[in-house]
Amino acid sequence: MPEVRQETPDDAEAIAAVHVRAWQAGYAGLVPADVLDRLNVAAWAQRRRDVGTADPEQPFRTLVATDGGQIVGFSTYGPYRIDQDRDNLDPTYGEIVSMYVDPTRWGTGIGRTLLAASIAGLTGQGWRAMRLWVLDGNQRGRRFYESAGLRPDGHRSVYQVPRSPGQTPVGLDELRYLARITGDRILALAG
Repeated sequence: MPEVRQETPDDAEAIAAVHVRAWQAGYAGLVPADVLDRLNVAAWAQRRRDVGTADPEQPFRTLVATDGGQIVGFSTYGPYRIDQDRDNLDPTYGEIVSMYVDPTRWGTGIGRTLLAASIAGLTGQGWRAMRLWVLDGNQRGRRFYESAGLRPDGHRSVYQVPRSPGQTPVGLDELRYLARITGDRILALAG
């Protein structure tokens, strides 16, 4: 069973590597191949450092799942981002902003462990309901969240994926999921 701990500043590169591999495997066929091919671990790690994801003063927390000291997954949670804007927060709901597991570890329980730990973090900060966004075409992710008890709440958004300079961004449809939570568990669909 993996161990789960808070992210440290030294984790940025390993988290970015998991993030890139998960995007490349999980979003193949959803995100254009040219976008997936140019994903850069060093650039994504620097973006994590620039945003300060390991800063304890930040309203968002990142948990990492480790196996034998190696980071094999991560989850970021915090207050709900209105229009997915980190500067426009709704304190009514918690949100799992991202959760990715290394593709070589899919189906091993790491995702369920991270989800439970993230829910525990959210309820520990006082939230009793949570939301998250999933790409509409991400059937694996949707099955995972639905099997855990989350349900789509009818809200949709379009996530704009930037492309190479001079190319039009790609809009990907997203669905918002919602659940009531307690402890480390999902109770039921929240209203």
